[in-house]
Amino acid sequence: MTLNGWIQILLFLAAVALVTVPLGRFMAAVFARERTWLDPVLGPIERIIYRLTGVNASHDMRWTEYGLSMLAFSLVSMLGLYALQRLQGVLPFNPQGLPGVAPDLAFNTAASFTTNTNWQAYAGETTMSYLTQMAGLAYQNFMSAAAGIALAIVFIRAIAARERETLGNFWVDMTRATLWVLLPVCLVGALALVSQGVVQNFKPYERVQLVDPQTTTTTDARGQTVAATVTEQVIAQGPVASQEIIKQFGTNGGGFFNANSAHPFENPTPLSNVLAMFAIFAISAGLTATLGQMTQSPRHGWAVWGAMAFLFLAGVTTAYWAEAAGNPLLADTDQQSGAMCPGGNMEGKEARFGIASSVLFATITTDASCGAVNAMHDSFTPLGGLVPLVNMMLGEVIFGGVGAGMYGILIFVVLAVFIAGLMVGRTPEYLGKKIEAFDVQMAMLAVLVVPLVVLVFTGISVVSPAFGTSSIWNPGPHGLTEILYAYTSGAANNGSAFAGLSANTPWYNVTLAASMLVGRFLVIIPMLALAGNLARKNLVPPSLGTFPVTTPLFASLLVGVIVIVGVLTFFPVLSLGPIVEHFLMRAGTTF
Repeated sequence: MTLNGWIQILLFLAAVALVTVPLGRFMAAVFARERTWLDPVLGPIERIIYRLTGVNASHDMRWTEYGLSMLAFSLVSMLGLYALQRLQGVLPFNPQGLPGVAPDLAFNTAASFTTNTNWQAYAGETTMSYLTQMAGLAYQNFMSAAAGIALAIVFIRAIAARERETLGNFWVDMTRATLWVLLPVCLVGALALVSQGVVQNFKPYERVQLVDPQTTTTTDARGQTVAATVTEQVIAQGPVASQEIIKQFGTNGGGFFNANSAHPFENPTPLSNVLAMFAIFAISAGLTATLGQMTQSPRHGWAVWGAMAFLFLAGVTTAYWAEAAGNPLLADTDQQSGAMCPGGNMEGKEARFGIASSVLFATITTDASCGAVNAMHDSFTPLGGLVPLVNMMLGEVIFGGVGAGMYGILIFVVLAVFIAGLMVGRTPEYLGKKIEAFDVQMAMLAVLVVPLVVLVFTGISVVSPAFGTSSIWNPGPHGLTEILYAYTSGAANNGSAFAGLSANTPWYNVTLAASMLVGRFLVIIPMLALAGNLARKNLVPPSLGTFPVTTPLFASLLVGVIVIVGVLTFFPVLSLGPIVEHFLMRAGTTF
């Protein structure tokens, strides 16, 4: 670990802290339909959209109607993306003449992008046409992010409401999240990325001659070695910058290229790398200030922010230490940082970014359910790879995905307040609302969905050679971690890949799609039911037995509940995967 690395990490967190309040207050004004500086431009556009779609902007919905609207919109969007992939071979903007996507892969990708997961079991530059990338994948990047923001706002409204049956209008919240929050930043951000060298064009791929031809060897059908000289390379390109910015700002993570943010056309410079990381956390951090603003308790918003920041620092510190310590099996190599050596474990990392920026990116992207990667997590040391895995297992509430992180951590807040009430022997209260049996039941249902789907599908895969284990590249505990990571990434709606797993098979395409859909919608439904119940409650004045939710003690309790529920649920399988692999590595065994 170096001073330079720590400066990068601390400056990043400081930048996130600085943007929290202004962005949070802006979003609070947007969803309260107060006037903002963007209204003269966006107001007329909003009214035209409502007129064309027949939306009654003054109609408020109960939680059931809000949820059904969200589900219907998601279903139609998913079917549209599936059809677009299947038909892309006969549609325009396909200069490479790529064929339609196979049914199981198209289903997996449609579920992935609809749920804001963006798991990719394919190489984008060799599978998806420009039309599919723009009208299908980038569109879903906006819509799934807007839906997440809308759902977070609904939960916050419910907490702030008093004896109210309705929670707002899904179509209005979606429209305002897209027009006021996502589009302005993405328009400016795409141009900023282009200035750094991110590609944005509609040109066909180009063949170029290699300056230094390479000789490769392959084995033919008779088992004989065949040598060939490679003299040219195909350079993939396309409308990348416009997709890259929403991939980060909307915590989507799906890359235009297979190498994702390690590709120089997606992430060419240290500045573009910093912009990407900052964009991933921006909205989620801002929503903590929105929570404080809308509930008239700014200190509560900062307490939630503090709990998130503590978990973030714990994760990045662990990963940084593990990767900077290097691999003890490479005892004869120089793994100490110096003027001529980066030090530590550089396996799977971009030399442009180094260890500090790589582990920072890995921690951020799995904290925030983004899934973009600038290093290969499969090449991290066992404990370094454990951190991204645990981040997702905690429910990705460490800032979390846009919207999803906020309503996810608010579910844990309800549980923390309930536990605090049990400890003092009083009915738990949260910002003037009594937390009762139904509230805890819905919160626990939302929390248990992800572990259930992850452990069931992982268990089936690791005992099924025909389905699961035939796709892993590594035996032993590392192979288990590859499968566990895939289902955790899917159910937590993260989308990052541990790599080392050939996931483009009917079994993994279908089961991972199922885990994504369950992890998204079977968390949202009980969350909305909880929100509807909270909104109907009357406020009760605080008393001597009320547990304050604005103090460091509350933030500590919240961290404890998140860690205990998340880590202990998965501890047995983690012990069989990365933890045992770490001890075996120390003993001289690799996989």
